[in-house]
Amino acid sequence: MVIQWSEVDQLFLVTVPEFAERVVMPCTHGKSREEAILNGEEVINMYLEAWGEEGESIPEPDTLQVA
Repeated sequence: MVIQWSEVDQLFLVTVPEFAERVVMPCTHGKSREEAILNGEEVINMYLEAWGEEGESIPEPDTLQVA
């Protein structure tokens, strides 16, 4: 989950890089960082549950490559 401040929207926007090919981004937002984090966790869980119920594959997590 990536959280970025948007000056235009005056909100913290949440994107999930692993979901980018399947979900319109940003996938949620919040007025505070805390709200954005909670909303992001809720959206992630919602999609994972739905994909599991529908028998769809779940995207593999990206890994950080340290130089």
